[in-house]
Amino acid sequence: MPDHWIDLWEQPWSKRLLLFFLLFGLIFALDPSGTGLARVVLPMTGFGTGEEAGFGPRLLLAAVLAAVLAVNLVLILKLPLKLQILVVWAELLGMFLGFFYSFDLSFPFIVVRLPILILTGAFTTIYVSMISIAFACVLAMAGALARLSKNGPAFGIATFYISFFRGTPLLLQVYVIYAGLPQLGIILDAVPSGIIALSLCYGAYMAEIFRAGIEGVPKGQAEAATALGLKKGLIMRKVVLPQAMKLIVPPTGNQFIAMLKDSSLVSVVGVQELMFLARTQGRSEFKHFEMLITAAVIYWIISFCFELIQARLEAYYGKGDVR
Repeated sequence: MPDHWIDLWEQPWSKRLLLFFLLFGLIFALDPSGTGLARVVLPMTGFGTGEEAGFGPRLLLAAVLAAVLAVNLVLILKLPLKLQILVVWAELLGMFLGFFYSFDLSFPFIVVRLPILILTGAFTTIYVSMISIAFACVLAMAGALARLSKNGPAFGIATFYISFFRGTPLLLQVYVIYAGLPQLGIILDAVPSGIIALSLCYGAYMAEIFRAGIEGVPKGQAEAATALGLKKGLIMRKVVLPQAMKLIVPPTGNQFIAMLKDSSLVSVVGVQELMFLARTQGRSEFKHFEMLITAAVIYWIISFCFELIQARLEAYYGKGDVR
Protein backbone atom coordinates (compact mmCIF):
# COMPACT_ATOMS: atom_id res chain seq x y z
CA MET A 1 0.00 0.00 0.00
CA PRO A 2 1.43 3.46 -0.93
CA ASP A 3 2.62 5.63 1.94
CA HIS A 4 0.13 8.41 1.22
CA TRP A 5 -2.75 5.94 1.58
CA ILE A 6 -1.34 4.80 4.93
CA ASP A 7 -1.02 8.41 6.07
CA LEU A 8 -4.59 9.07 4.95
CA TRP A 9 -5.91 6.06 6.88
CA GLU A 10 -4.16 7.20 10.03
CA GLN A 11 -6.08 10.47 10.01
CA PRO A 12 -8.93 10.44 12.62
CA TRP A 13 -11.47 11.90 10.22
CA SER A 14 -10.94 9.09 7.68
CA LYS A 15 -11.80 6.41 10.26
CA ARG A 16 -14.88 8.34 11.35
CA LEU A 17 -15.99 8.74 7.75
CA LEU A 18 -15.56 5.01 7.18
CA LEU A 19 -17.58 4.33 10.34
CA PHE A 20 -20.37 6.58 9.03
CA PHE A 21 -20.56 4.77 5.68
CA LEU A 22 -20.51 1.36 7.35
CA LEU A 23 -23.39 2.34 9.65
CA PHE A 24 -25.26 3.96 6.75
CA GLY A 25 -24.97 0.81 4.64
CA LEU A 26 -25.99 -1.42 7.53
CA ILE A 27 -29.06 0.67 8.46
CA PHE A 28 -30.28 0.91 4.87
CA ALA A 29 -29.60 -2.78 4.19
CA LEU A 30 -31.68 -3.79 7.22
CA ASP A 31 -34.68 -1.78 5.99
CA PRO A 32 -34.49 -1.40 2.20
CA SER A 33 -38.27 -1.43 1.62
CA GLY A 34 -39.20 1.06 4.35
CA THR A 35 -41.33 -1.42 6.29
CA GLY A 36 -39.21 -1.49 9.44
CA LEU A 37 -37.72 1.51 11.23
CA ALA A 38 -38.74 3.90 8.43
CA ARG A 39 -42.38 2.88 8.91
CA VAL A 40 -42.17 4.15 12.51
CA VAL A 41 -39.97 7.24 12.11
CA LEU A 42 -40.96 8.78 8.77
CA PRO A 43 -44.64 9.45 9.63
CA MET A 44 -43.40 11.66 12.49
CA THR A 45 -41.59 13.86 9.97
CA GLY A 46 -44.59 14.26 7.67
CA PHE A 47 -43.27 12.07 4.83
CA GLY A 48 -45.95 9.42 5.29
CA THR A 49 -45.22 5.73 5.77
CA GLY A 50 -41.98 4.16 4.65
CA GLU A 51 -43.49 2.79 1.45
CA GLU A 52 -45.20 6.09 0.55
CA ALA A 53 -42.18 8.30 1.27
CA GLY A 54 -40.09 6.79 -1.50
CA PHE A 55 -36.38 6.13 -1.83
CA GLY A 56 -35.09 9.64 -1.06
CA PRO A 57 -36.53 10.12 2.43
CA ARG A 58 -35.52 6.59 3.42
CA LEU A 59 -31.99 7.30 2.22
CA LEU A 60 -31.95 10.54 4.20
CA LEU A 61 -33.25 8.79 7.31
CA ALA A 62 -30.47 6.17 7.07
CA ALA A 63 -27.87 8.95 6.68
CA VAL A 64 -29.18 10.87 9.72
CA LEU A 65 -29.28 7.76 11.91
CA ALA A 66 -25.79 6.74 10.78
CA ALA A 67 -24.46 10.21 11.59
CA VAL A 68 -26.09 10.19 15.04
CA LEU A 69 -24.67 6.73 15.84
CA ALA A 70 -21.21 7.65 14.57
CA VAL A 71 -21.09 10.88 16.62
CA ASN A 72 -22.41 8.98 19.65
CA LEU A 73 -19.65 6.37 19.33
CA VAL A 74 -16.93 9.00 18.90
CA LEU A 75 -18.13 10.85 22.02
CA ILE A 76 -18.30 7.63 24.04
CA LEU A 77 -14.70 6.78 23.16
CA LYS A 78 -13.57 10.05 24.75
CA LEU A 79 -14.87 8.91 28.15
CA PRO A 80 -12.97 6.80 30.73
CA LEU A 81 -13.22 3.06 30.13
CA LYS A 82 -15.63 2.24 32.98
CA LEU A 83 -17.88 5.13 31.99
CA GLN A 84 -17.79 3.95 28.36
CA ILE A 85 -19.09 0.55 29.43
CA LEU A 86 -21.79 2.10 31.63
CA VAL A 87 -23.01 4.42 28.85
CA VAL A 88 -23.07 1.61 26.27
CA TRP A 89 -25.06 -0.62 28.63
CA ALA A 90 -27.51 2.19 29.35
CA GLU A 91 -28.01 2.96 25.66
CA LEU A 92 -28.46 -0.69 24.67
CA LEU A 93 -30.90 -1.23 27.54
CA GLY A 94 -32.85 1.81 26.42
CA MET A 95 -32.97 0.48 22.86
CA PHE A 96 -34.25 -2.91 24.04
CA LEU A 97 -36.90 -1.31 26.22
CA GLY A 98 -37.96 0.88 23.31
CA PHE A 99 -38.09 -2.21 21.07
CA PHE A 100 -40.34 -4.05 23.54
CA TYR A 101 -42.49 -0.95 24.11
CA SER A 102 -43.20 -0.77 20.37
CA PHE A 103 -45.18 -4.05 20.62
CA ASP A 104 -48.00 -2.25 22.47
CA LEU A 105 -47.82 -4.61 25.44
CA SER A 106 -50.50 -4.78 28.12
CA PHE A 107 -48.53 -3.71 31.18
CA PRO A 108 -51.45 -4.15 33.65
CA PHE A 109 -51.65 -7.79 32.52
CA ILE A 110 -47.92 -8.19 33.18
CA VAL A 111 -48.07 -6.54 36.61
CA VAL A 112 -50.93 -8.77 37.80
CA ARG A 113 -49.09 -11.96 36.82
CA LEU A 114 -45.55 -10.90 37.70
CA PRO A 115 -45.70 -12.22 41.31
CA ILE A 116 -46.56 -15.77 40.25
CA LEU A 117 -43.81 -15.71 37.60
CA ILE A 118 -41.24 -14.65 40.21
CA LEU A 119 -42.41 -16.40 43.38
CA THR A 120 -43.34 -19.70 41.72
CA GLY A 121 -41.71 -19.82 38.29
CA ALA A 122 -38.34 -18.20 38.97
CA PHE A 123 -38.06 -19.85 42.40
CA THR A 124 -38.67 -23.29 40.88
CA THR A 125 -36.18 -22.60 38.09
CA ILE A 126 -33.48 -21.60 40.57
CA TYR A 127 -33.90 -24.43 43.06
CA VAL A 128 -34.20 -27.10 40.33
CA SER A 129 -31.03 -25.74 38.70
CA MET A 130 -29.10 -25.50 41.97
CA ILE A 131 -29.96 -29.04 43.04
CA SER A 132 -29.16 -30.30 39.55
CA ILE A 133 -25.77 -28.57 39.38
CA ALA A 134 -24.83 -30.01 42.79
CA PHE A 135 -25.59 -33.57 41.62
CA ALA A 136 -23.95 -32.84 38.27
CA CYS A 137 -20.72 -31.80 40.01
CA VAL A 138 -20.66 -35.10 41.92
CA LEU A 139 -21.26 -37.07 38.72
CA ALA A 140 -18.68 -34.99 36.87
CA MET A 141 -16.00 -35.59 39.48
CA ALA A 142 -16.73 -39.32 39.54
CA GLY A 143 -16.72 -39.45 35.74
CA ALA A 144 -13.49 -37.45 35.47
CA LEU A 145 -11.66 -39.62 38.01
CA ALA A 146 -12.90 -42.78 36.27
CA ARG A 147 -11.75 -41.41 32.90
CA LEU A 148 -8.29 -40.80 34.37
CA SER A 149 -8.06 -44.16 36.12
CA LYS A 150 -6.47 -47.32 34.77
CA ASN A 151 -9.40 -49.42 35.96
CA GLY A 152 -11.04 -50.95 32.88
CA PRO A 153 -14.66 -51.25 34.12
CA ALA A 154 -14.57 -47.74 35.65
CA PHE A 155 -13.14 -46.26 32.45
CA GLY A 156 -15.72 -48.11 30.33
CA ILE A 157 -18.70 -47.01 32.44
CA ALA A 158 -17.50 -43.41 32.50
CA THR A 159 -16.88 -43.17 28.76
CA PHE A 160 -20.22 -44.84 27.96
CA TYR A 161 -22.08 -42.47 30.29
CA ILE A 162 -20.34 -39.37 28.90
CA SER A 163 -20.81 -40.46 25.30
CA PHE A 164 -24.51 -41.30 25.69
CA PHE A 165 -25.63 -38.22 27.58
CA ARG A 166 -23.56 -35.86 25.45
CA GLY A 167 -24.80 -37.54 22.28
CA THR A 168 -28.55 -37.37 22.93
CA PRO A 169 -30.81 -34.30 23.30
CA LEU A 170 -31.71 -33.18 26.81
CA LEU A 171 -35.40 -33.04 25.87
CA LEU A 172 -35.27 -36.73 24.88
CA GLN A 173 -33.59 -37.59 28.18
CA VAL A 174 -36.33 -35.77 30.12
CA TYR A 175 -39.01 -37.80 28.32
CA VAL A 176 -37.17 -41.12 28.74
CA ILE A 177 -36.61 -40.63 32.48
CA TYR A 178 -40.14 -39.37 33.19
CA ALA A 179 -42.01 -41.87 30.98
CA GLY A 180 -39.48 -44.70 30.80
CA LEU A 181 -38.66 -45.35 34.45
CA PRO A 182 -42.29 -46.30 35.27
CA GLN A 183 -41.81 -49.25 32.89
CA LEU A 184 -39.29 -50.53 35.45
CA GLY A 185 -41.64 -49.84 38.34
CA ILE A 186 -39.89 -46.58 39.31
CA ILE A 187 -42.47 -43.79 39.37
CA LEU A 188 -41.15 -40.27 39.90
CA ASP A 189 -42.86 -36.92 40.02
CA ALA A 190 -42.08 -34.28 37.40
CA VAL A 191 -39.61 -32.28 39.52
CA PRO A 192 -37.35 -35.23 40.53
CA SER A 193 -37.44 -36.48 36.93
CA GLY A 194 -36.34 -33.07 35.66
CA ILE A 195 -33.56 -32.84 38.25
CA ILE A 196 -32.26 -36.30 37.35
CA ALA A 197 -32.28 -35.48 33.62
CA LEU A 198 -30.47 -32.17 34.10
CA SER A 199 -27.95 -33.74 36.48
CA LEU A 200 -27.12 -36.63 34.17
CA CYS A 201 -26.86 -34.46 31.07
CA TYR A 202 -24.73 -31.69 32.57
CA GLY A 203 -22.70 -34.17 34.61
CA ALA A 204 -21.56 -35.73 31.34
CA TYR A 205 -20.47 -32.38 29.91
CA MET A 206 -18.83 -31.25 33.13
CA ALA A 207 -16.92 -34.54 33.49
CA GLU A 208 -14.76 -33.45 30.59
CA ILE A 209 -14.30 -30.02 32.20
CA PHE A 210 -13.19 -31.63 35.46
CA ARG A 211 -10.89 -34.05 33.63
CA ALA A 212 -9.25 -31.23 31.67
CA GLY A 213 -8.84 -29.20 34.87
CA ILE A 214 -7.16 -32.08 36.68
CA GLU A 215 -4.88 -32.82 33.74
CA GLY A 216 -4.05 -29.11 33.55
CA VAL A 217 -2.17 -29.30 36.86
CA PRO A 218 1.54 -29.90 36.16
CA LYS A 219 2.52 -33.52 36.85
CA GLY A 220 5.49 -32.30 38.82
CA GLN A 221 3.13 -31.23 41.61
CA ALA A 222 1.91 -34.79 42.17
CA GLU A 223 5.41 -36.22 41.75
CA ALA A 224 6.77 -33.86 44.39
CA ALA A 225 3.97 -34.81 46.79
CA THR A 226 4.67 -38.51 46.13
CA ALA A 227 8.34 -37.94 46.93
CA LEU A 228 7.27 -36.52 50.29
CA GLY A 229 5.45 -39.77 51.06
CA LEU A 230 1.85 -38.60 50.60
CA LYS A 231 -0.78 -41.13 49.53
CA LYS A 232 -2.61 -40.81 46.21
CA GLY A 233 -5.95 -39.83 47.75
CA LEU A 234 -4.34 -37.13 49.86
CA ILE A 235 -2.38 -35.83 46.88
CA MET A 236 -5.59 -35.53 44.88
CA ARG A 237 -7.46 -33.72 47.69
CA LYS A 238 -4.69 -31.45 48.97
CA VAL A 239 -2.48 -30.83 45.95
CA VAL A 240 -4.17 -31.49 42.61
CA LEU A 241 -7.81 -30.48 43.14
CA PRO A 242 -7.12 -27.10 44.78
CA GLN A 243 -5.00 -26.10 41.78
CA ALA A 244 -7.43 -27.63 39.30
CA MET A 245 -10.25 -25.49 40.70
CA LYS A 246 -8.76 -22.45 38.97
CA LEU A 247 -9.42 -24.19 35.65
CA ILE A 248 -12.70 -25.83 36.64
CA VAL A 249 -14.65 -22.93 38.19
CA PRO A 250 -15.07 -20.63 35.13
CA PRO A 251 -16.53 -23.23 32.73
CA THR A 252 -18.62 -24.75 35.55
CA GLY A 253 -20.18 -21.34 36.15
CA ASN A 254 -20.98 -21.13 32.46
CA GLN A 255 -22.61 -24.56 32.61
CA PHE A 256 -24.81 -23.48 35.52
CA ILE A 257 -25.99 -20.37 33.67
CA ALA A 258 -26.76 -22.56 30.65
CA MET A 259 -28.63 -24.96 32.92
CA LEU A 260 -30.84 -22.11 34.17
CA LYS A 261 -32.14 -21.70 30.63
CA ASP A 262 -32.19 -25.39 29.73
CA SER A 263 -34.32 -26.03 32.83
CA SER A 264 -37.19 -24.68 30.72
CA LEU A 265 -37.20 -28.05 28.95
CA VAL A 266 -38.47 -29.81 32.06
CA SER A 267 -41.71 -27.86 31.62
CA VAL A 268 -42.75 -30.48 29.04
CA VAL A 269 -43.42 -32.93 31.91
CA GLY A 270 -45.39 -30.39 33.94
CA VAL A 271 -42.78 -28.75 36.16
CA GLN A 272 -44.16 -25.30 36.96
CA GLU A 273 -40.95 -23.42 36.31
CA LEU A 274 -40.69 -19.99 34.70
CA MET A 275 -41.26 -20.98 31.07
CA PHE A 276 -44.20 -23.25 31.91
CA LEU A 277 -45.99 -20.47 33.81
CA ALA A 278 -45.19 -17.91 31.10
CA ARG A 279 -46.90 -20.10 28.51
CA THR A 280 -49.91 -21.00 30.63
CA GLN A 281 -50.51 -17.49 31.98
CA GLY A 282 -50.28 -15.95 28.53
CA ARG A 283 -52.63 -18.52 27.06
CA SER A 284 -55.54 -17.49 29.29
CA GLU A 285 -56.09 -14.14 27.50
CA PHE A 286 -54.05 -14.73 24.33
CA LYS A 287 -51.30 -12.42 25.59
CA HIS A 288 -48.41 -14.74 24.90
CA PHE A 289 -45.93 -12.03 24.00
CA GLU A 290 -46.40 -10.18 27.28
CA MET A 291 -45.54 -13.27 29.28
CA LEU A 292 -42.68 -14.42 27.03
CA ILE A 293 -40.96 -11.03 27.18
CA THR A 294 -41.43 -10.90 30.95
CA ALA A 295 -39.96 -14.39 31.29
CA ALA A 296 -37.03 -13.36 29.10
CA VAL A 297 -36.30 -10.35 31.34
CA ILE A 298 -36.50 -12.50 34.49
CA TYR A 299 -34.15 -15.12 32.98
CA TRP A 300 -31.74 -12.34 32.07
CA ILE A 301 -31.79 -10.83 35.57
CA ILE A 302 -31.21 -14.23 37.19
CA SER A 303 -28.37 -15.03 34.80
CA PHE A 304 -26.80 -11.62 35.37
CA CYS A 305 -26.84 -12.13 39.16
CA PHE A 306 -25.13 -15.50 38.83
CA GLU A 307 -22.61 -14.01 36.39
CA LEU A 308 -21.59 -11.61 39.16
CA ILE A 309 -21.25 -14.52 41.59
CA GLN A 310 -19.19 -16.40 39.02
CA ALA A 311 -16.89 -13.41 38.59
CA ARG A 312 -16.31 -13.26 42.35
CA LEU A 313 -15.52 -16.99 42.47
CA GLU A 314 -13.10 -16.68 39.57
CA ALA A 315 -11.36 -13.80 41.32
CA TYR A 316 -11.19 -15.82 44.56
CA TYR A 317 -9.70 -18.93 42.99
CA GLY A 318 -7.52 -16.85 40.67
CA LYS A 319 -5.72 -15.39 43.70
CA GLY A 320 -4.88 -18.88 44.87
CA ASP A 321 -6.85 -18.56 48.12
CA VAL A 322 -7.73 -22.25 48.09
CA ARG A 323 -7.66 -24.39 51.23
